[in-house]
Amino acid sequence: MTVVHVEDLRAVAGERVLVDGVSFALSAGRVLALVGASGSGKTTTGLALLGEHAPGVTVTGRVSVAGRVGFVPQQPAGALNPVRRIGGVFREIPGGDVATALRRARVPVELLRRFPHELSGGQQQRVVLAQALVGDPALVVADEPTTGQDPITRAEIVDELASLAAQGVAVVLLTHDLDVMRALADEVVVLRNGRVVEAGPVGLLDRPREAYTRDLVAAQPRVTVPLPSALRSPLLQVRGLTARHRKTVVLRDVDLDLGAGECLAVVGRSGSGKTTLARCLAGLHARYAGSVRVGDTVLPKSLRRRTRSQLAAVQYVFQDPRSSFDPRRTVLEQVERTAVRLGDGTGALDGLAAVGLDEATVRRRPGALSGGELQRAALVRALLARPDVLVCDEITSGLDTLTQASLLDLLAGLPCAVVLVSHDLAVVARLADRVAVLHQGLLVEHGSAGDVLGSPTHPVTIGLLGRAMEQENKT
Repeated sequence: MTVVHVEDLRAVAGERVLVDGVSFALSAGRVLALVGASGSGKTTTGLALLGEHAPGVTVTGRVSVAGRVGFVPQQPAGALNPVRRIGGVFREIPGGDVATALRRARVPVELLRRFPHELSGGQQQRVVLAQALVGDPALVVADEPTTGQDPITRAEIVDELASLAAQGVAVVLLTHDLDVMRALADEVVVLRNGRVVEAGPVGLLDRPREAYTRDLVAAQPRVTVPLPSALRSPLLQVRGLTARHRKTVVLRDVDLDLGAGECLAVVGRSGSGKTTLARCLAGLHARYAGSVRVGDTVLPKSLRRRTRSQLAAVQYVFQDPRSSFDPRRTVLEQVERTAVRLGDGTGALDGLAAVGLDEATVRRRPGALSGGELQRAALVRALLARPDVLVCDEITSGLDTLTQASLLDLLAGLPCAVVLVSHDLAVVARLADRVAVLHQGLLVEHGSAGDVLGSPTHPVTIGLLGRAMEQENKT
C-alpha cells in the first residue's frame, strides 16, 4: 500500500527556490532517505509531508499521506517546552500508549523528572522520538534522528526505526549520515539546490551515477588511528572539576590539559557529562568545584563574572545553533555584533564567505537558514572573538560530508586550543590530538588520539569503537 505520494513539489521563499519539482512515492514498511548538502531542500520536503512550511514559504504540488504522521525534528530542544518537566508533557499527550513509546525510544524513567536543559542532546533526541511514536503513526519523518548520538545509541535508534518499518510504518529519513542511510534505507533521493539529482535503491551510494553523489560519498570521514603528535605546553588546565545538576553529580574530579593549536576530543555515551564539561569551560554551568585555567588566569565559574577579555578567551559553539541566534535579527547582524564586542570589529562577511555562506544568505533571519548553515555561521561568530579556547559541541553533526570536510580543514588549522565534543569517531580520528572518554561523569580514559583509538583499554571506549567500526564495515 502506498503511504506517501509526492508529485512536483515546489517551495519558494520570495525569489529563492527551496524545492523545485520533487516527486517520489513510498509504500508501507519502506524507508526512504533524502540526502544532500545543507540547504538542499530536505527539511522543506519533510515539513511538506506534515502539511507545514516555514513562514514566508509558498508550497505547491501534490502531497498525500495515508494516515497519521509522526515527526522527529533535527534540533530536539526546539520541540521541548523549556519550563515543563519531560514527564508532565507526556502525561498530556492524548491517546496512544505513552509507556510503550518511551520504552521503544529507550527513554529511562528517571529522565521524566528532568527539564529539557538538564538532558544531553542525545537524550533530548530520544524523548522527541518517543513523542513521535505515541499514537502509532503510519509515517515517521525523521530529520537527522541520529544527530548528537554516540555510536551505540545511534545503532539502537537505527534498530528502532528498522523495527517500525518491519511493523508496516513508512519512514522518511532526512540525514547526512551515509552509514545510517546504508544501514536503514531501502531507497535514496539525492537533492541538490532543491532538485532531484538522482534516485533509486540505496545501493546507488556504492555506484553513484552523478558526480555530486560521488563527491558526497568520497568526502565521508573514516575511523582511522591518527599518527602521534608532539606534546605542547598546557594553555587550558582543568583541575578537580566536579559538577552538579541540582543534587545530582554529573562530573567527578576531572583533570585535563590542552595546548595551543591542539584538539581535545571529548567522547562518551549520551548523558556521560560531555556537554556539562563543555559548559563549565565556557562559564555556562557555574555549579562546580575545581578550577578552569586559561594561561595564567583562573576563570570565574559564571559567565556573568568574566571580563570582556575572559569572555573572548573561551568561545562556545552550541550543538543546537538555532537556540543561540535571535530569531528577529539577521544572521549577519549577530555575527558582526560579536566581532565588534569581542574582536576587532572586522571580518564578518569574509569569514562567512569562507564557510560557504554568501551575503544574500546571511542577510536573512535565522529561520530562513538550514541547521547546517546556522552551524557554520555560529562557528564564524565564535572565531571572530579570536579565542584562546574554542569549545565545539557536536558542530559537525548537522553537516553534509562535503561541508563537514571543509569545516574540519578549517578547525585543523586554527592556532587556538579546540575542545571538540563529538560522537562521530571518524571526525575525532580526523581532527583530535588527544581524546578524553567520559562515562557516568568519570574520566575513564585519556591520552593521545593514537593510543586511545588504537589501543583502547576501557570497555566503554572499546564498545564505542566497536560499534563505529561495525557500521563502517557494513558500507
